[in-house]
Amino acid sequence: MLDTSPNDPGTTLPHAAGVGFKPQHFSEISTGDHPVKWLEIHAENYMVEGGRPLAQLRALAERFPISVHGVGLSIGGETRLDPDHLARLKHLVTWLNPASFSEHLAWSTHGSDYFNDLLPLPYTEATLSRVCDHIDEVQDVLGRRMLLENPSSYLAFEESTMDEVEFLRAVVKRTGCGLLLDVNNVFVSANNLRLDAYDYIDRYPHEAVGEIHLGGHDEDEDEMGAPLLIDSHGRETADPVWALYAHTLTKGGTKPTLIEWDTDVPDWPVLAAEAGRAAAMLESLFAEVRS
Repeated sequence: MLDTSPNDPGTTLPHAAGVGFKPQHFSEISTGDHPVKWLEIHAENYMVEGGRPLAQLRALAERFPISVHGVGLSIGGETRLDPDHLARLKHLVTWLNPASFSEHLAWSTHGSDYFNDLLPLPYTEATLSRVCDHIDEVQDVLGRRMLLENPSSYLAFEESTMDEVEFLRAVVKRTGCGLLLDVNNVFVSANNLRLDAYDYIDRYPHEAVGEIHLGGHDEDEDEMGAPLLIDSHGRETADPVWALYAHTLTKGGTKPTLIEWDTDVPDWPVLAAEAGRAAAMLESLFAEVRS
């Protein structure tokens, strides 16, 4: 296990607002006056040898702290981590030296098959052992503390022997990793599983949080006609999620906060306005602490 300080959440990002970088926004991000102080990329989009994506990333890295967010390691998968994928990730992290690296508490592989989804896990001792082994391997290979993101859930497993907060606490204790707290995922999961989102936040280990995510979700119905929320990242953050975020800040203090918008990506002013709302809430909390 990587030797990490319990006071180091695994990030040097500023406690300010960031956005997920999209190439169509490169000009506005590079030259405009906006509230965005850091950027996040998906690792798998930059595991290449050259071309425009790396050229843009190198230019942005000269001006902004960069967070690398992985979506393909399959931390919860039953088989060993893909060594080729991990090697490509190490190459990216080595030359970029990002301010943060994170992955999902999910699985997306079975044997040689890869699924374009981040699938949930039962929270059992067997799952805990497997996830911790994989996190230890990632941290040892990368030589840095990673952050683990809570998933959005649409069902609960009967075999689970602990809830999600208990599971995440155990992962942090065993591996020394940090956490990425996705507030929209908490809201989506709580609504779908009929849980209390505020109780989840109250019990969460905020001392391990290195980054917060906010994003949009869609409303649907399950086959029984009950409300079902879908973590879509395709629209603005809903007001109830902003309220839950405000509560999160009162419990854990200011944290680097990312606006995720990955589908139906809007024009830059819309995304910048979302980041501005997060920035204003962070500044408000800063002001309360100083007063």
